[in-house]
Amino acid sequence: MVDTEAFREFKQALDRVRDSDAEHALPHIHRAVELEPQNPFYISYLGVVLARAEQKWAEAEENCRTALKMKRDQPQLYLNLAEVYVVAGRRDDAVETLMRGLKYANRDVRLKVMLGKLVRRRSPVIPFLERQHFLNRQLGLLRHRTMNALGQA
Repeated sequence: MVDTEAFREFKQALDRVRDSDAEHALPHIHRAVELEPQNPFYISYLGVVLARAEQKWAEAEENCRTALKMKRDQPQLYLNLAEVYVVAGRRDDAVETLMRGLKYANRDVRLKVMLGKLVRRRSPVIPFLERQHFLNRQLGLLRHRTMNALGQA
């Protein structure tokens, strides 16, 4: 059964986070975790709020990792850890986390969308053609394989 007071506090925290007011979300998310300490979503969002509000990177990362250990198949928990890494300036760790998330929850489009925002793509091989054009796709794959073979990826 869901603790309704904990859920109300969690919802308050989420509303504040969505309004870019992580500082005021902090007491609400703390209270939700206090009321329901085994809820991985509350723990994970505590990590996000700590990262945004207080820049407590290590504590934020630990909360998100703890939540992931509790529920490895939940894409939102990977998104939260990736967000903590992005806020902390650790883009490569965020990408790695999202890639790992795709292994456990590969049908979730949000992981792919966030990954697409973080991964830097090379320009199309033939710039005057669309990126999705057959020639650009095939030549791009060839360029990628060649650069990998040469160790320049």
